[in-house]
Amino acid sequence: MSNIRIDEKELLKVVQDLIRIESVNPELAWKGSGESLIAGHIGKYLTEMGLEVYYQEIKPSRVNVVGVLKGSGEGRTLMLNGHTDTVGITGMEVEPLNPVVKDGRVYGRGSFDMKSGLGAMLIAVKSIINAGLKPKGNVILAFVADEEYRSLGTEVLIKDFSADAAIICEPTHLKICIAHKGFAWTKVEVFGKAAHGSRPDKGIDAIVKAGRFLTRIENLGKDALLRKKHPLLGSPSIHASLIKGGTELSTYPDYCLIELERRTIPGESVKTVEEEMQTLIDDLSSEDEQFKAKFEVSFYRPPLEVPKDHLIVSALTRAYSNTVKQAPEFIGVGGWMDSAILAEAGIPSVIIGPGGEGLHAATEYVDFESVVTLTKILVDTIIDFCGVE
Repeated sequence: MSNIRIDEKELLKVVQDLIRIESVNPELAWKGSGESLIAGHIGKYLTEMGLEVYYQEIKPSRVNVVGVLKGSGEGRTLMLNGHTDTVGITGMEVEPLNPVVKDGRVYGRGSFDMKSGLGAMLIAVKSIINAGLKPKGNVILAFVADEEYRSLGTEVLIKDFSADAAIICEPTHLKICIAHKGFAWTKVEVFGKAAHGSRPDKGIDAIVKAGRFLTRIENLGKDALLRKKHPLLGSPSIHASLIKGGTELSTYPDYCLIELERRTIPGESVKTVEEEMQTLIDDLSSEDEQFKAKFEVSFYRPPLEVPKDHLIVSALTRAYSNTVKQAPEFIGVGGWMDSAILAEAGIPSVIIGPGGEGLHAATEYVDFESVVTLTKILVDTIIDFCGVE
């Protein structure tokens, strides 16, 4: 491990200051302030560190802030990425914006997800600067908006910034995440024929027809999808999330809307989902001439997988082993992260973050010692991957 000193008191203060700034995503809670205030706070800190600072306005109150530590030579560029938005604070059992430290834990909204990760990013780079080291390659600190909803921040980020690799500091309990699932949201419209409830000869019940489709969805999830396996992620899945249909009790419904979520694994794509849906509809239509339906994949995010032998994974593994004095655990997760957007833009990405509990929950906290460890790992990874003078 490098002998660079981490100022733990400043790290704690930075994390607490970030928690105090309400940055609730307004798409999730109507009183959410968005990310402009926290972006301004971080931007000031980056400027004081001596980094080049850039702001990307996504929409009113929705802002990315990016700091660039310019390299001295031909080293590789590394991006550290983290989101500044949080979910809502209503109903929390702890003071959401008053970070309390108790038994080594820092409590508050965003403490775990993921303002502690943001603090580790800032202090890791500041520690390198304070040590008088200058990376050969650029180090990009990207603090992005809207990850908790549609990831608009990282989509805007990649229009102006690129890197040879990225680390996202989402919470992983200091395990190295090299794979995660993707997802597709699909709308399926099933059509019937309206008629009075006393005229079964005239009516076609769209809800009943939708039921037949839902049975096929259940069978798909229990059969074909379970036969697909990924060593870290297991099998893909599908579930019916929302359903709407009918107008009144004495009328045959002429329309039923089903909204599905399909979780994908590496090797699957939006085309995989589209072909599955089309096959189900075609099969039911051939069996029942009254079955009429169409579908649309309304939103899609790809899965992620980065090879264990990739340069960024190797550098992070060495840094982890040097810091923790043991080999890391590699994991995959079922949730989705901005890492997939970066990877699609040609920036191989890996995820590592602190430990704690309470993602989106009434009580949220981060284990502060894990934040210190994360900061040390990031320092060593930057030095390894970018090189220093």
